[in-house]
Amino acid sequence: MHAVIISGGKQYRVKEGQSLKLEKLEVGSGTIVEFDKVLMISDGEKTSVGAPYLSGCLVKAEVISQGRADKIRIVKMKRRKHHMKRMGHRQWYTEVKITSIQAA
Repeated sequence: MHAVIISGGKQYRVKEGQSLKLEKLEVGSGTIVEFDKVLMISDGEKTSVGAPYLSGCLVKAEVISQGRADKIRIVKMKRRKHHMKRMGHRQWYTEVKITSIQAA
């Protein structure tokens, strides 16, 4: 069984036991998080698609850790102007493990 959920403005296809990194959630480690914005649920032979969300469906996940991703480097350069700007960015994330998917 798998589902498509929304978290942090992005869509994720998840299944039970999967761990994934989401945009930062303000919760502590070991906390159970519930995602009620479920777009689709499929169990192999039956697929339910919401418009836009499915009512009564719930995906539960356990927060494993909080962290920061690897640094990405941004370089902006103006040719022939002797101007170059270097920046870096490390995005915060929350790692969760999907524990259950409940259909309506």
